[in-house]
Amino acid sequence: MEIRDIPQSTASPVLKDEKFGNSGAELAEPTSEEEIANVLRRANEEGKKVAIVSGGTKRGYGGLKNDYDILLSLSQYKGIVEHTAGDMTVTVRPGTTIKELQQFLSDFGQMVSLDPAWPEQATIGGIIAANESGPKRMKYGSARDQVIGLRVAYPDGTIIRTGGKVVKNVAGYDMNKLFIGAMGTLGVITEITMKLRPVPKAESLVKLFVPKEQLQALKEFIVKIQDSMIEPASLEVLNPALSEKLFNREVYTLLVSFEDVENSVRYQEQWMEDHVPAGLSVAIFGRDKAKEFWKDFANLAPNSLTDQESGSTKAVLKIGTKNMDVLAMMAVEETMSDIGQLDIEIHGGLGHGITTVIITGEEYPVQQTIQHFRAEAESKKGYAVVKHLPVKLRKEIDVWGKKPAYFFLLEGIKKTNDPNNTLNYQRFLGGI
Repeated sequence: MEIRDIPQSTASPVLKDEKFGNSGAELAEPTSEEEIANVLRRANEEGKKVAIVSGGTKRGYGGLKNDYDILLSLSQYKGIVEHTAGDMTVTVRPGTTIKELQQFLSDFGQMVSLDPAWPEQATIGGIIAANESGPKRMKYGSARDQVIGLRVAYPDGTIIRTGGKVVKNVAGYDMNKLFIGAMGTLGVITEITMKLRPVPKAESLVKLFVPKEQLQALKEFIVKIQDSMIEPASLEVLNPALSEKLFNREVYTLLVSFEDVENSVRYQEQWMEDHVPAGLSVAIFGRDKAKEFWKDFANLAPNSLTDQESGSTKAVLKIGTKNMDVLAMMAVEETMSDIGQLDIEIHGGLGHGITTVIITGEEYPVQQTIQHFRAEAESKKGYAVVKHLPVKLRKEIDVWGKKPAYFFLLEGIKKTNDPNNTLNYQRFLGGI
């Protein structure tokens, strides 16, 4: 396989991205696992640094470098390796997009239980490496919960397998978790085996509009939902700015999604209508409208492919707290009126505690806003990670936040797996 220079003048943002970084001088586009291993072996022996890219949506997620020696693109290493419909498992190459994977599985009435952002562009390899998830994490979990086996190329070219290819085989399961969420710093994932679910027979989306003065009623209703027998796929709440953008209503909006057999979905919709607090407005989307809404919702946040125009700075925060603290994170916006002109759109899961904050404005106010949200999250024993930000500002802000007490373990694992810092150097927590 030829490794060639990336021309500065003609390269697309996927290959050479001055704004978001994580680029290289040479481009490698392997089409086989052997070629991936050879690229890594050569780089490791020659002391070169390798950046990994697939769909290109996460170039603004972590990393302080824009001068890697080799950009290893997995965009050509894609496709289904094995699908066992009876066992409800699939093995797929990392360059396959979520949309491509779900379309293949839909012919068999099956799906991967993931709803990450930008499914048309985001690849399964990047999603696994970042441990991504979406609003339906409440029911289905994150990427980490879907993987039962991996094949991984180490920096020295060695290929290992973790886990298995059937759901009951959990040998090496903890080894899977080592690579999921490691941002490609420990090895290059070459195959992913995942468990599947049947496509739900029915689906709906209940929208509950909540004025600010009735937030306490919303909190009490959320507790009632979680104490009940119903099983929503999402309990996603939107701040007024995002609600106005999507529904032309400047109120808080609760999105309750149901996915199950027809009778179960209808029963849960009725439960919602019977128990909703007095005075709150409810609307229900059926299957087609619900699917269309979630499709648009997945494309709300900017990524490094869509955010290429000059002008306002855009940032995306991922905040993790206790589930009911999501509303407290939304209240942070109200304390920042003196920082500057900003657009702040927020949505968060009251079932899983993950909040997404999309910030648009001038550089300094955006930086200050990130710090405000992080301080509030840490005061509640949570965290705030910057998932999207230009490389210039990533060098000024610690996008991962303070190092955890167990950071020495992460350093030790990195040193053992990649002693020469060949893979995605400085891309992860603490500059690993």
